[in-house]
Amino acid sequence: MNEPVIKKIPTEVFGCPYVGQSQKLQSAIQQQYCKFIKATCIKPRKSEPHIKVGICSLGYKGDFINAHLPVIICPQRFKEDVMFETIRERYLSLWTNIEWISEVNLGVGGSVDYVAITKNRRGEIVDFLCVEIQAGGTTGSPYPAVTDLKNNGEYIKESYNYGINWANEFSKTMMQQAYKKGKIINHWKRKIVFVVQNIAIDYLKSAVDTTRLYTSSPNLPIDFCTFSLQWNTNQWNLAFSEIYSTDVEGINLMLGGAEVDSYPTEQEFILNIIRKGIQDGVLKKEDYLKFL
Repeated sequence: MNEPVIKKIPTEVFGCPYVGQSQKLQSAIQQQYCKFIKATCIKPRKSEPHIKVGICSLGYKGDFINAHLPVIICPQRFKEDVMFETIRERYLSLWTNIEWISEVNLGVGGSVDYVAITKNRRGEIVDFLCVEIQAGGTTGSPYPAVTDLKNNGEYIKESYNYGINWANEFSKTMMQQAYKKGKIINHWKRKIVFVVQNIAIDYLKSAVDTTRLYTSSPNLPIDFCTFSLQWNTNQWNLAFSEIYSTDVEGINLMLGGAEVDSYPTEQEFILNIIRKGIQDGVLKKEDYLKFL
């Protein structure tokens, strides 16, 4: 099957790709089953908790993307075998046995999504690796698209009214977690790995100061292990992309926003004030024509 054309529509619902009318997709919607966690989807609608949202990824094109791509918006979507296998190969190749513990309390750092451990013959934990998963988030709701799928068997629009909240999920939420947890991990002289989609790093490079974000380094405490979504015959699959490394100071720079060279000047900001003031009706356009 050829790769489906990606538009501003959900690209995966309950783990099934959207390729037009599909009995398999209709069945998945009815069952509300998530193949990634092998259980019922755990993301309910706020207004109707018994109904699960089920959207794994969305087609979207941001200012820093050349074309519409599937953007993962559910952290459960990352839980393919390839994610765990990649962590094993890239970080745990010297371990003789591996077990995964989920939602481990990190004290003042909150909790960690996963911790990989290895034990000795006496059952004592002799090494561990912390792993966090970060997906994108939306502005507006893409759920009307799922409603159309239920009622019509396909999307009835070419574009739905939602956006991707890149800043909140990646330069705010993820960076706050990386800073808070990274400081603890760095104190222990260990490493924490954030699993993200590769376009999250593309966004960060376009929006914040990434001058201390390097290609993979075992000596730095915070890694971003990135994956892309690749079309394979009849479904989207995770594929390892690249690892980036940084330290607590690198996270601090990213939390601080863009590099100084990309700051607007005061005059540019004043011009933005004028434009917004005119748009809101607070300022009169004729009074500011010479600035526009």
